[in-house]
Parts: sequence; C-alpha cells; structure tokens
Amino acid sequence: MPELELVLPGDLRTPTGGYEYDRRIVEGLRRHGWNVTLHALHTSFPAPTAAALAHARDTFARIPDGRTVLVDGLAFGALPDIANAEAQRLWLAGLVHHPLAAETGLDPERADALRVSEARALAAAQLVITTSAATARAVTEYGVQEERIAVVEPGTDPAPLAHGSGGPALELLCVAAIVPRKGHELLVEALGHLAMYPWHLTCVGSLARSPETVARLRHRLVELRLADRVRLVGTLDRAALDARYARADAFVLATYHEGYGMALAEALARGLPIVSTRAGAVPDTVPADAGLLVAPGNVAALRDALTRLLDDARLRASLAGGARRARERLPTWEESCARFEDALRRIPSARGRLHG
Repeated sequence: MPELELVLPGDLRTPTGGYEYDRRIVEGLRRHGWNVTLHALHTSFPAPTAAALAHARDTFARIPDGRTVLVDGLAFGALPDIANAEAQRLWLAGLVHHPLAAETGLDPERADALRVSEARALAAAQLVITTSAATARAVTEYGVQEERIAVVEPGTDPAPLAHGSGGPALELLCVAAIVPRKGHELLVEALGHLAMYPWHLTCVGSLARSPETVARLRHRLVELRLADRVRLVGTLDRAALDARYARADAFVLATYHEGYGMALAEALARGLPIVSTRAGAVPDTVPADAGLLVAPGNVAALRDALTRLLDDARLRASLAGGARRARERLPTWEESCARFEDALRRIPSARGRLHG
C-alpha cells in the first residue's frame, strides 16, 4: 500500500477552495488504496508564531525516514529551514495553490520576504504540484525547474444548469470568502454606478477570515445606498449553495489573484455567464466566450463589463452558451485524483512502494 504524509495548517474541513482541493484529493487517493496520514500544523501559517514553528519542527521530526511528505503551500513556503533540513531524509512534495506573495494587501517588504522564503522552501522539494498552468509558470520564476513541476487542476462536480431567477432583476452571485484578495469592495464600487439597472447581488463566503474587510464593505454599502441590494450571507452548506447557483443569472468575481478559481469552474458547470478579471489563472479557467474579463483592480473596466452584462440579454445568452460548452471540458475530481497520483509516482519512494 503506498503511503503519504500530508502536512497542512489547521483543519482539513476548513471551507475554502484550497482546503476543499486538499480534502478531495485525500479522499481520492484513499479510494485508490493510499494510506494518507494527516499532520495538522498551527493555524498561524503562513505567518507562524515561534511556537507554531517549534511544533512544525517536531511534527516533521516524528515522520519516519524515507516517507513521501506532501506539504500544503500555505505552510510550505514559510518553512524553508525545516524543508531544507528534512529533505536529507524525506521525499518532499510542495502543493502550491498560489504563491504566498500573491496575497492582496501585503506590504512590499513582507511580500519580498515571502518570495525569498518560498523560493528556498521549493528548492528542497523533489516535486512541486500546482493547481494551474498559471501557477506553474509563477513557480518557475522562483527557480523551480519545469521537470519538477506537475499541474493538477481541481475537479468540478457535475451540476445541473442554472434555471435563473426568472424575475425582472438580474440575480448576480459571488462565491468567495470576504478577504482583500477577492475584490468585494471593488465590485460594489463598480455596482454603485449601476443603480439604474435592476439587479441584486448575493455574496456567499466566510465573514470571519477578515472582519476588517467585512466592516469596510458593510460601511461602503451603506454609503452607496446598496445595503438593500447586496446580501452578505456568509458560508452556506452544499444544498443552500446549490440553490443559490440554481437561481443565479450571472456570476461575478472581482478577484486580484486566483491560483485556479474553483468557484468560477462551478459557475461554468452551471452554464452561468461570468464577469471577472484577468488575474492569475482566471483566463485559463474561464474561456473568452464564457466571460468578460477585465484588468484586476480597474473599477472603470469592471463597471463597463457589468454594464454590458446588465444591458444586453443577447450577450448574456452568448456567454451562457460559452459556459455550457466549457462545462463539458472541466475535469472531474476522479480525473484530478488520478493525475495527482500519477504526479506522486514521480517521487522515487512513492513509486517504489507502489510497485514493490
């Protein structure tokens, strides 16, 4: 039975795209016969406390020699010293959802420190798995050779096509934790210029990860007189989220960076027209005939794209058609898990146990 040690910060059940990716990959590997052991680090990563670093050092030390260890990028990039030391006895693989320095709101000094730290950590990995070709291109700039990189995109569950709201006001849906990188404040600024159109926006996603961002967003909604048209509903269970997708007329996400964009893929799976940005992997995930993509951070361009969407029913229908075509090309989770397993086979210890 092939064995894998997975090291990640916090709880695998955390409701974010990155943790869902990890969770679904673990489930798939276990179905394929892998023995996957989880090692939880402190939630302070990627800015670990001294105690969190000490715990991480102890965690790695307890892993037996020669094991294949997959480290989630949220922690791996902050562990260069441990990674380089443990690479002498363990087979290390880093899972990069997006580079740590790509997080929005970092000051330049912190971003530079994260780039240096992550580059040092990735240098110790025998294998680097990324969730998109865009992220693979990004890690090559950190000195990772292409032959050490494997791209395994997230899967997407099959879903029925959205039936839409059926009302005079377009129902816009945004699914993303309310944190600076997801661009909610930019989105409401753009919508604030479009009060003459009939629309409602529902924002699904955690309200707890960045309370200061949520507070600013609520304040701005009041200033723009949009509080009755924009709903922040927090995290929903699967059934409730599916219901939101089903009655949506379009999907919107003003993100500053995406390592893949799992919510965007979910929107495509439901045949929804999309307005988003050309940030990170978004252009790879959303085909040109399925969405209007603008430069990240450009409120005027975002406003213009939303205006076109709200004003032109034929355009919405055309983009929905592109989304329906794209949904046929989305990988399933079973396919993604198989590709992940193939990537792990490139590590000698895993390959030897698999065929030994």
